[in-house]
Amino acid sequence: MLTIHTAGLLVPGGERPSLPGGAVLVEGRQIAAVEAYEELAAAHPTARVRRWPGRITPGLLHPHGPELLEQSYHPDPREDLGDEPLIGEALSALSMTDARWGASARRGVQRLLAQGTVAVVGPLRRPTVIDAVHRSGLRIQDAATEAVLPALVPGADATFAAFDTTECVATVIKGRLLHRRR
Repeated sequence: MLTIHTAGLLVPGGERPSLPGGAVLVEGRQIAAVEAYEELAAAHPTARVRRWPGRITPGLLHPHGPELLEQSYHPDPREDLGDEPLIGEALSALSMTDARWGASARRGVQRLLAQGTVAVVGPLRRPTVIDAVHRSGLRIQDAATEAVLPALVPGADATFAAFDTTECVATVIKGRLLHRRR
């Protein structure tokens, strides 16, 4: 199925200039085209259209993957441990099993997606955390490589985020809408 994602401004990244009224045509997991919305809508009248306020960008790279996902515990709301990640002594006081680390990582990943994050810098070492990150579609980037996300160009993975001022309203990874703010 073809989907057109459009916003007031498309910031494709790389050396490409921003495109007011731009859009990304997604086919499966890849970007099929990046053009003005009117051109894409006219060429693909049966495509589903998702309109986002603000701007579409390649998404964010979170530089602290291990600290956020392997050195912090994201409590389950049913645990009565608060809403914020636990670190230090509060984390040490918990009995952390592999299953608990995996569940915490899944909740941490949801927080990242809600911020427009599409990749985290690693390395990650806990298998259950790595599994949670991979299942979400987030990319794990080696700390040694340059911290640049791929530009929004035809043929690239359909991975990007939409922001209304500073708030993330949508995160798409490999064509899948994984976060949407209502």
